[in-house]
Amino acid sequence: MQATRLTLICHARTVAQKLARFPLDEPLEMDWQALRLSRCNQFKGTPRLVCGPELRTRQTAELFGSAPEIVDALKDCDFGRWGGVRIGELQKTEAKELQHWLVDPASAPHDGESVLQLEERVGAWLTTLQSTPGHIVAITHPFVIRAALMHILQGASSNLIDVEPLSAVELRFHGCWRLRLVGTEPEDLP
Repeated sequence: MQATRLTLICHARTVAQKLARFPLDEPLEMDWQALRLSRCNQFKGTPRLVCGPELRTRQTAELFGSAPEIVDALKDCDFGRWGGVRIGELQKTEAKELQHWLVDPASAPHDGESVLQLEERVGAWLTTLQSTPGHIVAITHPFVIRAALMHILQGASSNLIDVEPLSAVELRFHGCWRLRLVGTEPEDLP
C-alpha cells in the first residue's frame, strides 16, 4: 500500500503579517502573478494541490500549480472581532482576554474559533487523509500548520519525529522557547 505524504506550506507574506495584525481575507504582499507556477517543479511527480479558501492561500497555491482544490478544513482560524486588529492594540485594550487566549486553547474571547476547535477541525481532516495514498501539497495558514503539528505530536514519543540529514530546526528564546520552521520567500526565486 502506498503511503500518504502531506506537505504543509504556509502562504506567502501579507501586509497583516508584516504589521502583526490578525488576518482578514487579504491578498499577498508580493507580485504573485509574476511568479505564477514558479515552484511547480519543486516536487517529484504531480502531487495533489489543495489550499484554504482565502485569497492569500489561493494566490500562493498558484506558485505551485494551476487550479488548486479548495479545502474548507484548511481555512484560517476564525479570529472573530479581532480580525484586522493589531496585536499591540489588543495588548492595550484587551490585555487580559489576549493573555487568556494565549494560555487556554479552549478560550475564544474574540467570539470566533478557539485554538482547540481549530485543532479538532484540522485533526478531523488529517484523519480523512489516512486512506488517501500519494502526495498532497496543502497551502494554508500558520495557525492551521500549528494545529496539524499539535494533533500529530500531542503526547507523542520523540521516535515519531524524523530528522533528515542536514535538516535544520530553529528554536528561539525570548521569554519562552519557540519553534520556527524556516522557509524561503517566493520573491527570492530567480
